[in-house]
Amino acid sequence: MSSTPHTGGIWTRLVAIAMALVGLLLIVGGIYSLCVGGPLYYLLSGLGILLSAFYLFKRHPIALAIYAIVLFGTIIWALCVVGLDFWSLVPRLDVVLIIGVVLLLPFVRRPLAANHLATGPLGLGVVLAALALIVSAFMDPHNINGSLPTEHVNASPANPENVPDNDWPAYARTQDGNHWSPLDQINTQNVNKLKVAWIMRTGDVLDKSRDPGEATNEATPLEFDNTLYFCSLHQKVFAVDAVTGKTKWVFDPKINVNPTFQHLTCRGVSAHTTPANALDSDGQPVATTDCAKRIIAMVNDGRIVEIDAQTGQVCHGFGKDGQVDLRFSHQPYTTIGEYAPTSPPVVTDKLIIVNSAVRDNGSVQQPSGATRAYDVYTGKLVWVFDAANPDPNEMPSEEHPHFHPNSPNSWSVSSYDKALNIVYIPMGVGTPDQWGGYRDKDAERYPPGIIALNADTGKLVWSYQTVHHDLWDMDVSAQPNLVDITQKDGSLVPAIYVPTKSGDIFVLDRRTGTPIVPVAEKPAPGGAATGDYTSPTQPHSELNLRPKNPLSDRDMWGATILDQMVCSIYFHSLRYEGPYTPPSTQGTLVFPGDLGMFEWGGLAVDPRREVAFTNPISIPFVSTLVPRGPGNPRWPDPNQKKAGSGGETGIQPNYGIPYAINLHPFLDPLLLKIGLPVPCRMPPWGEIAGIDMRTNKVVWRHRNGTLRDSLHGSALPIPLPPIKIGVPSLGGPLATAGNLAFLTSAQDYYIRAYDMTTGHVIWKDRLPAGAQSSPMTYRINGRQYIVTYAGGHGSFLSKMGDYLIAYALPEDDNKK
Repeated sequence: MSSTPHTGGIWTRLVAIAMALVGLLLIVGGIYSLCVGGPLYYLLSGLGILLSAFYLFKRHPIALAIYAIVLFGTIIWALCVVGLDFWSLVPRLDVVLIIGVVLLLPFVRRPLAANHLATGPLGLGVVLAALALIVSAFMDPHNINGSLPTEHVNASPANPENVPDNDWPAYARTQDGNHWSPLDQINTQNVNKLKVAWIMRTGDVLDKSRDPGEATNEATPLEFDNTLYFCSLHQKVFAVDAVTGKTKWVFDPKINVNPTFQHLTCRGVSAHTTPANALDSDGQPVATTDCAKRIIAMVNDGRIVEIDAQTGQVCHGFGKDGQVDLRFSHQPYTTIGEYAPTSPPVVTDKLIIVNSAVRDNGSVQQPSGATRAYDVYTGKLVWVFDAANPDPNEMPSEEHPHFHPNSPNSWSVSSYDKALNIVYIPMGVGTPDQWGGYRDKDAERYPPGIIALNADTGKLVWSYQTVHHDLWDMDVSAQPNLVDITQKDGSLVPAIYVPTKSGDIFVLDRRTGTPIVPVAEKPAPGGAATGDYTSPTQPHSELNLRPKNPLSDRDMWGATILDQMVCSIYFHSLRYEGPYTPPSTQGTLVFPGDLGMFEWGGLAVDPRREVAFTNPISIPFVSTLVPRGPGNPRWPDPNQKKAGSGGETGIQPNYGIPYAINLHPFLDPLLLKIGLPVPCRMPPWGEIAGIDMRTNKVVWRHRNGTLRDSLHGSALPIPLPPIKIGVPSLGGPLATAGNLAFLTSAQDYYIRAYDMTTGHVIWKDRLPAGAQSSPMTYRINGRQYIVTYAGGHGSFLSKMGDYLIAYALPEDDNKK
């Protein structure tokens, strides 16, 4: 006589089928893992889950005992590998724990007629796994607690540019790169009262029909004469009333842009005030009635434009009708989009010192990255520093009309010491970046690193190289910090702090380039691609935020055990021997990656306390050399128009060398297939850190930012819970004398205020878009304002916008 199966039996078998699927996936992945040198765990756990599923399908109680063994084994494995690190435990325990809970549900286990001897061990395993997650949620092995010193050891920091306390007339307030203000009306006691004072919108928004993917709003405004000056996405320059946010004037340079550009970026503008009895570089008197105060703006199609700060009209005496064309001026190649000035220049009393981004990984026939100085009044070329030229100061002539092609460039912001009359330029390597077999010895002399030049002549004062024979795009991307550091005997040493992508901060005497903090040359991996070579050693500074240990299987992450396994397999399939593993055809894991640990945001420094605040990021990249072959020619079809790549990731052509290059972040391949860009490396992916510059120690370090906006721009653009995990940021901090640091550039859309002593968040506010920029501050009529530009970042996948937002205390709270 047949009987109808019990409903519970149906559920039991459905669970068994699901478990079998999980087990089979782990077995297949586990075999693959063993083949590439990964751990044995995935295969063993897959076999255990499959065996448990088999007996569960047969409704035999031994299924629970077998699964209990799997669960206990998983707990032991996970704790041995990652310890009580919550975010690393989650993917190793979540699926296995959920299956354990499901097996204990009455309608699943009832058909097994299991007694307590069968369910007890499984229940204990579930409790222990849950307990491990709960306990680890209250612990963070990545967190460092501490307190920065609060005393003012340097009560009167040098101010050779005589910048008034209330103003912000340069990108970092002064050209020392410190992003610090002496204002303290807003402080740790009242910052929680900050409110929006006004919002200004530019109306300059993304145009997908003509803009590249790397379309970004990164500007930090200037402020003087009660007016803010800044640039928008298409390099329009705005003058805005600093009290009301009302627009005074707009200058549109009418940029010529198309989707092949690698960058559409403006980090800010510069300013110059004509002094009394001014002379130009030829010693001729300068009229002070025309453009007495001028704004210098860089345009990504290769131009400098000067604008009268009062009227918004061009300064006609500068260049031709107020502009100098950098792209056609002495450049060996002039394809539009391959030479793009993106950062505000250094401005001295008489000169504009100009650097520019040169398209990465295009070909061996790229524009020069030569640094140039132009007369601020006339636009005349005064000096040149062309790093690949045997004589870097050689001026263009009839015999040599062009700069050196592919010469190393500087795309970030330089710093200037007026007292020493030295400009400090952060250098990047010449393109192509990941294969250096064709570079000559002159092109390898300086980059990447810092070159210190006499600001009047461009003559080299000193240079310091931060990576030897760079094959990893380790440009010095942050503006250097010029800080006078107090010694034990009370004397001051003029130092320069050089944050780098590698996570090293090189601390040098800025007069000579001599290291103040020890630097060790450590062995580096060899085995470069055919035709190339590697340096046997690389420099490592004692002051650094780089990971203490090379990446290993414990660092591999995922949302579940399945994609964690996929990331582990991916990791073991790549070439990786620690930092500076050379690019390869196999695919090389580069960590710190192309974004580096320090991007262009750099450090914010309080020069009175001699402490620094920064926001390092930790996203590995994959660099794969692609040998020439069908579909990958050494040179493009001459009948096709040469054009830029339109981005810095994906396949880059590298025309003229033996390899193209495929560059991309090290992302979870499983989740990427459904359009979710999640790193394969465990979090935190973004942190904040406090540095005592007298001891050169990292005193505190915390995760920064939440998951809330991490899926914006993905295939599933939904808000996530605001869980603090540590997300990447792109932009820099602001420090003030109110013991505060402000940061807006994290992947979630917040402006945050931090107690600079401890790094703890003490205020935040939601922003309407991504703010991958650096905030600034000023004071007018006794009221201090904090301003940030929330415009979004195309390649960072943050929400685009056009918002300039000012915060201030309520009127009644303004006491200073």
